[in-house]
Amino acid sequence: MRSRSPVIGVFAVLLLAGLLAAPARAGTARDGTARAGTQQPQRTAECQGDWLPATPTSPDIMNGKLSFLDLPTVTVGKDVDWRTDPYKNRSWQMVFQSLRWMGRLVADYESTGRQEYLSRATEIAKDWVADNPPGGRHTAKYAWSEHPIALRAPALVCLSRYVTAGWLKDSLALHAKLLSDPKHYEAGHNHGLDQDIGLLRIGCRYGNGTWKSLALRRMTSSMRTDIDSEGALREQAPRYAIYVHDRLRVAIDTIHDCGLKVPADLAARWEHLPEHISAATQPNGYLVPIGDGPADVQPAGFAHADATVQIFRAGYVFGRTTWGDPQSAYYSIRFGPGLKFHGHEDHLGVTYYAQGRPILTEAGFHSYEGTPYRKWTMTPEAHNVPVVVGARFRGHTPTSLVRRSVGKERQSFTLTDRAYGVRRTRAVLVNHHQDVMAVLDTGGAALRNLWHLDPSLKVVSSAKGTVVVADGSWRASLVQLTMPACKPIKGQRVVRGQTSPYQGWVSPAYMRKVPASAVISPVAKSLLTIVVPGTDSPAVTCSGRTVIVHTPDGPVTLRASGGNLS
Repeated sequence: MRSRSPVIGVFAVLLLAGLLAAPARAGTARDGTARAGTQQPQRTAECQGDWLPATPTSPDIMNGKLSFLDLPTVTVGKDVDWRTDPYKNRSWQMVFQSLRWMGRLVADYESTGRQEYLSRATEIAKDWVADNPPGGRHTAKYAWSEHPIALRAPALVCLSRYVTAGWLKDSLALHAKLLSDPKHYEAGHNHGLDQDIGLLRIGCRYGNGTWKSLALRRMTSSMRTDIDSEGALREQAPRYAIYVHDRLRVAIDTIHDCGLKVPADLAARWEHLPEHISAATQPNGYLVPIGDGPADVQPAGFAHADATVQIFRAGYVFGRTTWGDPQSAYYSIRFGPGLKFHGHEDHLGVTYYAQGRPILTEAGFHSYEGTPYRKWTMTPEAHNVPVVVGARFRGHTPTSLVRRSVGKERQSFTLTDRAYGVRRTRAVLVNHHQDVMAVLDTGGAALRNLWHLDPSLKVVSSAKGTVVVADGSWRASLVQLTMPACKPIKGQRVVRGQTSPYQGWVSPAYMRKVPASAVISPVAKSLLTIVVPGTDSPAVTCSGRTVIVHTPDGPVTLRASGGNLS
């Protein structure tokens, strides 16, 4: 989450306040709040919808209890200290400063008619405005960061349905000015979408055609950048495809509420996103933990393509044996443009799921805090990748998919880049039904590779180039051979829960990490790694460059040649 803290003079508020000309409301108190008994609340488009958080509830808020991000409840009391930062957590601060939880009170006022909800919402918003002038000495650190501004605007628009006071109109004027300013606009990013929704809501509430036109024009252009024509999100974390899909639904609803026409290109990209999301969903129903995406996200109700293998130019290969079977094998491969937004340095990385279990996973997403652990989760060493020994890693390097062969029962891919200043190439072959994943790593210098195992798997043996893992009575094996000699290579290290440097960890959910085994290979010029689910004694034989893997369901033959697998 990126933060910008613009400093805006009070004169801006005064200049813009006149632009927000709301009709006078009968039956209002002196502070502009609707008086009890003078107006029957009705459910409005501005205050209803899934932009509202599920927690905290209105009774919680009335009791001064705030719960965000599944973190323990914080008591703020009646006079809120807006510099409260109990967890030193930017995400918590963003939600706190967004005031969407205040909007929950107004929405429930509309549903219940409980005047105390509206009165408390008004107190909260008025206190926030008074305590957080832009550039003020005691203004909260994240009060005027670009994302809280965007998310707060609809909450204040909702309140404006029942409060006509000058302090609220002035604040909305300032929000509109900041949301309109190109210096603070996050184009091609989910924050930009939220900025457009906020500006559109203000423009529609007060009939400002300039703001409406700008918001709609920017939104269409920005989403064309953020979502490609294949429906893949370019923010490099499938979890954010769910967020953008949800927020685009809110945007489209807002456009309809404004009486405007939804641009065809905007609607088309929203409609294509589900196939990207479903492709990134493992057979157990959880999203594959790529980039800034927790491992506990379960997408629901998204349509999928008929194809079992999908290749997205944005930098993803997703494949599975079949749809709708939890026992289906599944894999992901990363390539494409260099790191940006919510991505990690995971190019050439793979994950593998088979026989109802995740086997190869990622260290995953922990939080946005700038801790050593967070920084490690973004490095190549936190992913299943080849690392060139003794060479400096060059971040933000793109990776090319140079070869593909997609059959019903078997797929193979070859990828290459120069992320370490020399060529490194990875070939990946996945065989279905007789489940096998084979990975061949070669390069212009000696390398080693890393394999992060799911926390559910226990390493039961490591000898003669074979690492055996177990989940109860179930077994899987990871076999490593040097190539082209095609001989077992010994010396694998299994690391678990190491902190200096970090290695052997997986984050199963936000702000959580658990020890998990990571296999670090010996150094070689060329390494062939074969993962065989369902056995602790796979026989692997070679004849020249032909390799035969004997699985419990029968032999699988593959050929390693010229850095490719077939």
